[in-house]
Amino acid sequence: MNFLAHAYLSFDQPKVLVGNFIGDFVRGNLEEQFERDIVTGIMLHREIDSYTDKHPLVKEAQKILKPKFARYSSVITDMYFDYFLSKNWENYSSESIEDYTQSVYDLIESQREILPVKFLRPFKYMRDEDWLKAYGTMCGIQRSFTGMSYRTSFDSKMELAPKFLQENHELFESYFERFFIDLINFSKNKLKQLHKRDGKL
Repeated sequence: MNFLAHAYLSFDQPKVLVGNFIGDFVRGNLEEQFERDIVTGIMLHREIDSYTDKHPLVKEAQKILKPKFARYSSVITDMYFDYFLSKNWENYSSESIEDYTQSVYDLIESQREILPVKFLRPFKYMRDEDWLKAYGTMCGIQRSFTGMSYRTSFDSKMELAPKFLQENHELFESYFERFFIDLINFSKNKLKQLHKRDGKL
């Protein structure tokens, strides 16, 4: 999953959200680098990614993408799913997408001193261009996919992914809706397990 989903799946626990948000940018001994709830968020991020990669509905969606996008099908699926989460945000939260994304940016900014250096550059663009909300528009994901296409070493064709989504919109939305229910339940249970390990519950 992408940034918006990882934020949402932190279930309004601020330090967990910070860890969940930066999970792809940290290495080494986490306990020596971060406080406990941030470590929990990083671990939750990794559990979410592992669960997503193995889920049969995700694999089915990727199978549709692979003939055209090959190795990049998993990246594209993640982006598609964040698109549907942002686009249909009112189905998952009573808070507006505008208020929610602003609160996420403010929270992450408040933790700047402990953020990985390699995360700060993409975060600047994310906040300036409001990626989290923009994920829910075709214009926003077109910009994101085109940018990623320029940065890949191979001909990824990712700039064509929004058009492919438009052509198969209902199909991928169905995959997302069914999968995301499973992912929410998994993430809630996993977070409880991680907190139990810390003696919090």
